[in-house]
Amino acid sequence: MELWDLYTKNRVLTGEEYIRGEELPKDRYHLIVDVWIVNSEGKYLISQRHASRPAFPLFWECVAGSVLKGEDSLQGAVREVKEEVGIDLSPESGRFLCTKVRGEGNGRKINTIKDVWVFPYDGEVDLSKATEKEVATSKWMTPEEVQRLFDAGKMVPSLSYFFEDVVNRK
Repeated sequence: MELWDLYTKNRVLTGEEYIRGEELPKDRYHLIVDVWIVNSEGKYLISQRHASRPAFPLFWECVAGSVLKGEDSLQGAVREVKEEVGIDLSPESGRFLCTKVRGEGNGRKINTIKDVWVFPYDGEVDLSKATEKEVATSKWMTPEEVQRLFDAGKMVPSLSYFFEDVVNRK
């Protein structure tokens, strides 16, 4: 059972908790993170979602996930990277980029507050060190290669902000 803290749309922590999978209460939001990992060559680590994932199986994305109850955004970002791609990042190396708030998406209530992070990393990626089996494979890609994946409809659609908010803010 995964527990999340609940927030107002304006990011005020309500003191309420939420069990993943239940319907979100009206006017409540949960905190999620997108983590873009970039190496010194300017390539981004892009992961292909495992075939068993309920949403967007085999689509490509950055590391992403929900912040757990009691965590802040940075703690959630570092934990998600360890879980999904097996990399231990230094929290101090992360750079917060922006926040995106979504109420509805694809005709359903999403109610997320998404913090976007960028971390530098030049080490190896070994998915056998990941603690969750969410990722099928990963690759280092140039922004142009990411653009081609996105244009081909092979990336999670909510990542369209990458080109303006991540690449142009390096």
